[in-house]
Amino acid sequence: MVTPVAAAGYTPNTSATQSSNDSKTATLNYESFLKLFVEQLKNQDPTEPMDASAQMAQLATFSQVEQTIKTNTNLESLLQRTSLQEANSVIGRTVTSEDGKISGVVKEVTLYTDGIVATLDSGDKLVIGPGVKVKQTSDE
Repeated sequence: MVTPVAAAGYTPNTSATQSSNDSKTATLNYESFLKLFVEQLKNQDPTEPMDASAQMAQLATFSQVEQTIKTNTNLESLLQRTSLQEANSVIGRTVTSEDGKISGVVKEVTLYTDGIVATLDSGDKLVIGPGVKVKQTSDE
């Protein structure tokens, strides 16, 4: 049996650590820059030192990169919490696909980095996304 998830061509992104790895790589690059910058200062020609404004521009650029990485990390954390709340809110509720072909009570949800897949009481799986109707069950 082909599940609606597979039929819709949905392939969840299970790489929750991807952006964490990106952040570590960027931090490593930032640390590498600082080491190179210090070495550049140590080994520059004393008769032709690096322009102070160029040094400040380099430092400012890398400071902005570091702040952007921190902002992205905080945003990811916020999005994860929001996704968990969204996933929790559909458990026990009746969901219906946009085309109305699949409907059932959500028994379990799987949270991926790029979305939520609900497992219904019928065993079907449904991506919770645009067009999916969510309503309270009749016994609530």
